[in-house]
Amino acid sequence: MSDATYAVRDSATMLRRNLTHMARYPSMTVMLVGQPLLFLLLFVYVFGAAMGASLPGAPAGDRGDYLTYITPGILMMTVVSVSIGTAVLVATDMKNGIIDRFRTMPIAKSAVLTGHVLGAMIQTALALVALLGVAFLIGLRTGASATQWLGLVGLLVLLSLAMTWFTVALGLASPDPETASNLPMIFVLLPFVGSGFVPVESMPAGLRRFAEHQPFTPIMDAFRGLLAGAPVGPDILLAVGWCAVIGLTGYLWSRRLYRTRAAS
Repeated sequence: MSDATYAVRDSATMLRRNLTHMARYPSMTVMLVGQPLLFLLLFVYVFGAAMGASLPGAPAGDRGDYLTYITPGILMMTVVSVSIGTAVLVATDMKNGIIDRFRTMPIAKSAVLTGHVLGAMIQTALALVALLGVAFLIGLRTGASATQWLGLVGLLVLLSLAMTWFTVALGLASPDPETASNLPMIFVLLPFVGSGFVPVESMPAGLRRFAEHQPFTPIMDAFRGLLAGAPVGPDILLAVGWCAVIGLTGYLWSRRLYRTRAAS
């Protein structure tokens, strides 16, 4: 078999390992899926009436409009939440020495990290399906066409891939799982300091400038436009560009750390 065939086979083996781990220890999956769902229900039913009234053109007390507005931010938080779990798993493997053991085996060097990434993306897909299912049950409205749904799914896949590679790098860079769970927390905060829960126009001038130019705002705005069936304009280009930058940075950083840390 060729080197590429061996790499695919070994990556599939590592993917099975991660899926088996998910099945045997479902508590982490439940926590990672449950946190965004909790935020969704909290913001819609506790804060929705008040915050929905602040949306442009929205009638007072309309939770439905606010649900439609915040769903892109919750989608972002779901992707980030699962990627943080990946950082913890990678750091745990590093601390327990399992990656060093894998390095002594005749397997493709890329397979260990690829297995983590593919497992995380499957976990993210399950979490996103659960989130959107609940959102539709409680009244999410969308005007998206089939093409726009495909665009939304494609952008979610790209974001998931980018964030997972970046948090894999953070997991490799962390001395222990506790640090790995804390380092990516900035990504949980960025949707709040962006267009995730309130329009950036309602923020003070200095904060508004940061919110308009941070990476997650154009991604969430692209989600929002695709879900609404509206033109997304330059937001989709900015979203793809930011995902590419985050993903490429994480991939190259992960490869470097995997060689240096695992070899030390």
